[in-house]
Amino acid sequence: MKPGTRLKSAACDTEVMVIRAADGQIECGGASMGEAKPADAAPLAADFSAGTLMGKRYVDTNGNYELLCVKPGKGSLSVDGQALVVKDAKPLPASD
Repeated sequence: MKPGTRLKSAACDTEVMVIRAADGQIECGGASMGEAKPADAAPLAADFSAGTLMGKRYVDTNGNYELLCVKPGKGSLSVDGQALVVKDAKPLPASD
């Protein structure tokens, strides 16, 4: 998967753009994401139903994955079953 690829959730309305990715399966709502939305929606897993927020970047704990949410939805993002978290903003430098 290369940077700039748009992925769509099979379980909800979430769409993300890949910023950084390694070898692994990106999921939303417990279902795999793909470049095309499937005709039949997958069920939303209870463990991955926290939702996504538009404009937020989601990362894994190792820093191997970074996804930008371009369309929010009810499912939450994960990679191979490990939940992704919202990336913290960089603090601005202090001006004295």
